Amino acid sequence: MKIYTELNLGKTDPGLREPDEPFDITTTCEKALLVESLGFDGMVSTETKDDSFIITALAAHATQRLEIATSVAIAFARTPYVTAMAAWRLQALSRGRFTLGLGPQVKAHLVRRFGLAYHPAGAWMRDYVGAVRAFWDCWQNGTKLDYVSERYKLDLMVPLFHPGPIAFKPPEIHIAALNKIMCQVAGEVGEGFRPHPVCTPRYIKEVLMPAFRRGAEKSGRDAATLAIAQKPLVAAAATEEELEQKIRDVRARIAFYASTPAYRPAFEIWGLGDLADKLSLLSRAQRWEEMPQYVDDAMLHTYAVVGLYRDIADKIVERFNGVLTHVGFSINVDNERDADMMKRMIRRVQQG
Repeated sequence: MKIYTELNLGKTDPGLREPDEPFDITTTCEKALLVESLGFDGMVSTETKDDSFIITALAAHATQRLEIATSVAIAFARTPYVTAMAAWRLQALSRGRFTLGLGPQVKAHLVRRFGLAYHPAGAWMRDYVGAVRAFWDCWQNGTKLDYVSERYKLDLMVPLFHPGPIAFKPPEIHIAALNKIMCQVAGEVGEGFRPHPVCTPRYIKEVLMPAFRRGAEKSGRDAATLAIAQKPLVAAAATEEELEQKIRDVRARIAFYASTPAYRPAFEIWGLGDLADKLSLLSRAQRWEEMPQYVDDAMLHTYAVVGLYRDIADKIVERFNGVLTHVGFSINVDNERDADMMKRMIRRVQQG
């Protein structure tokens, strides 16, 4: 497996409150260089409180080897042209190291945060990726822009807005997926998919992979040649005392995810649908502090990898080897000892 880390996560709690240490964008280049020096295969930018294209541009400029990706940029909040242009320039800036990770976002956020009219996300994503690729084909190969789909009619590209070809192949596209429909779309039009952290190996293998294979077969491709990249839920620490705090944080995150209706299928497979409904009611009432207590030890270890630093790399390999092609994980690196430990973890995961 390849191993990557998320660059722009500050010190956060499990997602129920504001982070107490937001990411300092002025440190992006410094942190990207550290990530590269440790031996990571790649780094991604998570689009929560930052624009992923800005973060990845800074990291691409600072590094020489790292694979760079958005994980994930919210597709529908941007027009296909805006996304295509940003990814085009990032592929040139990184000298071919950029992957465009796209996500649909859930309905509530599309409507109430981005102010968009909602459409079924699977068909929308298929149209969207097709539009992005139509721009790239136009710019790289001189093909006349003429893309018509259910949502887009794109046929205007004048010299003033034509960036021209680049010296590298167009970026690969990975699509975030938690349900079968989006996973099939990812197999059909993408070079990989990014399961949500709440997707367990069982859920990936039994629910998502069959759909991904169907999509790949529809496009005449072998799904085994495509990427599956995930940053799983991990509770890891140097000492048992520190681990207890990490476990409390992860319990809260699992409870938060379980309360999200769109993520319910990932809990139903383990017979936890009724609990997900209960947690959804608590979240609507904003009774956040009550939610983690419903995540018992069995549920914790189903959805998270838990262990001390000396064991966690082995546990990640044991759980995800043969399931993922790329796994996201890291620890805080504040001194040379931490760096040496992280390097050993990276090598262990890469060796499989």
